Amino acid sequence: MSATFDRLARFIDSPQVPDSARDRAALLLIDTLGVAAGADALDPARIARDFAADFHVARNPADAAPLLFDGRACAIPGAAFALATQIDNLDGHDGYNPTKGHIGCAVVPALFAFAHARPDLTARDALDILAMSYEVSARAAIALHRTVSDYHTSGAWNALGVAAVGCHLRGATPTQLREALGIAEYHGPRSQMMREIATPTMLHDGSGMGALTGAMAALLALRGFQGAPAITVENEDVADIWADLGDLWTIELNYIKPYPICRWAHAPLDALGGLMRAKRLTHKDIKALHVRTFAESAALYPGLPETTGQAQYSLPFALAVLMRHGHVGPEHIAGAGLRDAAVAELLPRITVSEDPHHSRRFPEGRWADVTLTLADGTELHSGDVHARGGPESPMQEAEVAAKFTSFAAPTLGTERSDKLWAMRRRLLENGCLFSDLAGLVTPAP
Repeated sequence: MSATFDRLARFIDSPQVPDSARDRAALLLIDTLGVAAGADALDPARIARDFAADFHVARNPADAAPLLFDGRACAIPGAAFALATQIDNLDGHDGYNPTKGHIGCAVVPALFAFAHARPDLTARDALDILAMSYEVSARAAIALHRTVSDYHTSGAWNALGVAAVGCHLRGATPTQLREALGIAEYHGPRSQMMREIATPTMLHDGSGMGALTGAMAALLALRGFQGAPAITVENEDVADIWADLGDLWTIELNYIKPYPICRWAHAPLDALGGLMRAKRLTHKDIKALHVRTFAESAALYPGLPETTGQAQYSLPFALAVLMRHGHVGPEHIAGAGLRDAAVAELLPRITVSEDPHHSRRFPEGRWADVTLTLADGTELHSGDVHARGGPESPMQEAEVAAKFTSFAAPTLGTERSDKLWAMRRRLLENGCLFSDLAGLVTPAP
């Protein structure tokens, strides 16, 4: 075993989580559950839950877990897969810029699935496990991006964070952990992100398969299946990526999304929204909108979306929604929102181009600028704008609360939604059990 793995094994077994990271974990956890609730009625979520209930059956009740917001039980890998797929298909969940992807959408489902057999698990311990899994996932992502030529989806690397959750909660030995990380890395879905951008589908960011693979990896390793080493952990050329484990808490640097849209669209949205608010503009005032953004953002789906997946990966559509309605919410990217004629009328006014200046700052930053041409010929320039929600421009807690309610309340109702939001504080209190939270998101079958 490498020195890096030895250090990682100690970290996974007993993470020493500072209060600031634990606090952030609580907020990200509740925000993620809000996204999960908002995605409950989407077709990909329904299909994934039905599939897990039909085909992932646990013979032993100790290996079963309930499907959140559903109540039916299935095997642990199926429960993790279903909820991760559900969250992944409403693109409002958190992320970390250097990973070019998302962590919580896979590790939160894994935490609920594995913790079901641990009713004694305290909320604070659960938050520490969650924070640990964010750190493992983040470094696995950065290592993978550095060492391969293609741009893979989040499932390719958040599977290692999922395996870490399972190994911790199942009491794996260091040897079993090493095998689990190797299995998770080897079988993690090396799906090509830009293929999904070009043709958006229910596959989204691969986190459903990442959660499935990571959960299976932990359970297989506990039975003696071998898969080590994980080269994104143990190779010498990535040792520096893991050197600050336990010192730098990247979970505190994760952004929270204000919109249920691909993060690559957020800087243009913020630039447009800022100008509209500052000048008190409506769509009637805007003759043309031109966006300069980074290459990946400029590659987002250009046409009028027909599906929720296309809508979440469409920059022009998101801008047209914001221009017309003043905000972008879950209601705009599904159902009647996809057939909004007033939004469709605005699409011809919008043009997008790649700006090398912004491309050079990706993935560490998500920058864009916009120019508005008004009906009277006046031009307004936003200047360079960085997507808000991360440490550079954090959302205020009241904004996060409003977002949570807009996502969760239509599914859960106001009273249950309010109770779930209040758990972000209760989870940090001594005496609170993680099962207190699970009870709010797991209806009786």
